[in-house]
Amino acid sequence: MRVALETLADRKPVKIDLDGTPVCVTRIGDEVFAIADTCSHSDASLSEGELTDFKIECWLHGAEFDLRTGEVVTPPASIPVETFEVIRDGDFVSISSRKSAQG
Repeated sequence: MRVALETLADRKPVKIDLDGTPVCVTRIGDEVFAIADTCSHSDASLSEGELTDFKIECWLHGAEFDLRTGEVVTPPASIPVETFEVIRDGDFVSISSRKSAQG
């Protein structure tokens, strides 16, 4: 999926559908991150959560995930969420359904 950078507001996560998979896409400055939108603890939408630095907090129980790696930063979650490959091409980013390597 190709997304124009100008449609991504800084530090405002959005949910996109990537081939039937909900993905949370977040722009922080010039960087864009894509992680699974579903919290591994509660099945809540991460795109509805709040950002702190490079972490997103699940609005339901407060679990935090690193946007760069998908790793759990704060419980109650214990399982990382998947990350997706983001490729920048000028004023656009492409988000691949192929998962990025963890960690």
